[in-house]
Amino acid sequence: MASLSLLPTFVSLSPSPSLSPSSSSSSSSVTCLSPSRIHTVTVHSPRWSRSAKRSLVPRSTLDEVSVIDPPPPPPPSEPKSDLIESLKLKLLADAAAKELEDAGGLVDLSSDLDKLQGRWKLIYSSAFSSRTLGGSRPGPPTGRLLPITLGQVFQRIDILSKDFDNIVELELGTPWPLPPVEVTATLAHKFEVIGSAKIKITFEKTTVKTTGNLSQLPPLELPRIPDAFRPQSNRGSGEFQVTYLDTEIRVTRGDRDELRVFVIS
Repeated sequence: MASLSLLPTFVSLSPSPSLSPSSSSSSSSVTCLSPSRIHTVTVHSPRWSRSAKRSLVPRSTLDEVSVIDPPPPPPPSEPKSDLIESLKLKLLADAAAKELEDAGGLVDLSSDLDKLQGRWKLIYSSAFSSRTLGGSRPGPPTGRLLPITLGQVFQRIDILSKDFDNIVELELGTPWPLPPVEVTATLAHKFEVIGSAKIKITFEKTTVKTTGNLSQLPPLELPRIPDAFRPQSNRGSGEFQVTYLDTEIRVTRGDRDELRVFVIS
């Protein structure tokens, strides 16, 4: 659309002096007033009467109609409720974890290693709440094209065998009318304690087991991707700091300061 400065400011419509009610054709003069010049254009319309013209073009008292560009519609506002809720959750969880860490003091796994034993349920992760790994609910990263619904995430730790398993419940979409397939993926690791409160885990294998209606199927062990084909940021190992630990709650912070909160299950 042309800019407003190039459009005429007013349009005046008036009948031609030769117009009569019985004429087979009619004409009207359109006068365009602009800041620099005045243009007059005569338009001829066959078989139009004066009354028909009046019904099509509303006329003010001075036979002038203002022509201006309507203001553009306001841009649609994006919903922010989800973002606000996730930010509130992040603030509350970070503040509560900080209070626990300050009250509990430094963690010493050389004397409290037995508190790691058991099955832990992930109830909060700052990476998930900031939408970098799939939303505000705990769950692993997934591809955008995969019909996967994330479930609960657990950690199973055995301090005697040094097993450290990440367990993820997943629901895989299937073509209609088949029901979705429920599976549990277990990412097996070995762990070692470094210093007083740091844990290093090393990946070993991934096992997938169907649950629900297909629970009778045997587990499937997925082949491991060779390290030569893995990205530098994902070599199958990782480290995190245990910043709070008791018999019910465990708080950890990863190498990128990712906050995770677990409860014993």
